[in-house]
Amino acid sequence: MSEQTTPLVEPAEQQEQEQTGARRMVLNMGPQHPSTHGVLRLLIELDGETVAKCQPDIGYLHTGIEKECEAKTYAQAVTLTDRVDYLAPMSNNLCFALAVEKLLQLDIPPQAQWMRVMLVELTRLNSHLVWLGTHAIDIGAMSVFLYCFREREDILRIFEMFSGQRMMTSYIRPGGLALEPPRGWQTRVRKFIDAFPSKVDEYEELLTNNPIWIRRTKGVGHISLEDMLDLGVTGPMLRAAGLKTDARKNEPYSSYDQFDFEVPTRTENDVYARYQVRVEEMRQSARIIKQALEGMPSGPWKADAPHVVLPDREKMKTQMEALIYHFKIITEGFRVPEGEVYQVVESPRGELAHYMVSDGSSSPYRVFMRTPSFGNLQATGTMVEGSLIADVIASIGSMDFVLGDTDR
Repeated sequence: MSEQTTPLVEPAEQQEQEQTGARRMVLNMGPQHPSTHGVLRLLIELDGETVAKCQPDIGYLHTGIEKECEAKTYAQAVTLTDRVDYLAPMSNNLCFALAVEKLLQLDIPPQAQWMRVMLVELTRLNSHLVWLGTHAIDIGAMSVFLYCFREREDILRIFEMFSGQRMMTSYIRPGGLALEPPRGWQTRVRKFIDAFPSKVDEYEELLTNNPIWIRRTKGVGHISLEDMLDLGVTGPMLRAAGLKTDARKNEPYSSYDQFDFEVPTRTENDVYARYQVRVEEMRQSARIIKQALEGMPSGPWKADAPHVVLPDREKMKTQMEALIYHFKIITEGFRVPEGEVYQVVESPRGELAHYMVSDGSSSPYRVFMRTPSFGNLQATGTMVEGSLIADVIASIGSMDFVLGDTDR
């Protein structure tokens, strides 16, 4: 892969360096470096300790998931979406399910929509906790990592209670949810969400006014808003630059228009501002989860569409029609009318979109995923050029990219 990479130092520059006696070093950071948050390789040209140029090299985690989706039925492809952004699997489930439901023109019951919102916001908390813990440990704050993973463990146990899985849940599916919400889920979620705001206070006590944290993050990793828009950056990075944009507000989906929450922004546009935005996002997610918990509608948790949604197991065992539907969905999948759709959701990293084309069969003809990590990672070179090598870690950590989300 390194042989195909464009050299950082052009021949003319190299000749100039030789004439002036200046010497620059090209450093490979990654793809095994722990602070690159996955298998990312950065080719960094250094002038002393200052970054003269930086070029990200991706593709080490390429899985071909988009093409794999085209070889699976719509129901089978849900399990692949979990693995695109493995820190926010339910966000991927939701985007895929909403796209399929648009093509099917399928109405989803209110309880399923609200339950999806609650679980996706728990997913946002899960993702932000991993980001904050690993970002802090990159910069040298060890304790925060342990604090964040304490709360993350509670969230994963809630996911396990709902789906039987801690991470790759495949719980949100076309037509509603995979399983009926379990008994006692209200008690478990309420216990967690009542205590969570005080935990965020603990994170802030450790970091927000910490002089070392401030010196390592304030004024670091600046990139103009215009450059970010040109490079396709979305999510908390844009909001930390002052742009109040969020798909949950701009293009509401799954009943988000019925929830009261704010879109946090800052204007400093540095690593510290991105930290502040994500911490406030955790508070707003907790606010949404509490509203969902207290106002959860009654009714069915999946659509009345026997040709799409698997029947209850008891019905399958006692009713011939339900058994036939179950057999056909499992063996053949369900057919989706011809058409194309573009569905956007707000993942923890930014704008996640699925473009899907159906040819009328039980498998998608084309699936393309517009993943936020890919766009955010494009800003790496512009962001770190001119900064010190020590600040590269803080800058790329503030992007919160996931390499599975980038390479997919």
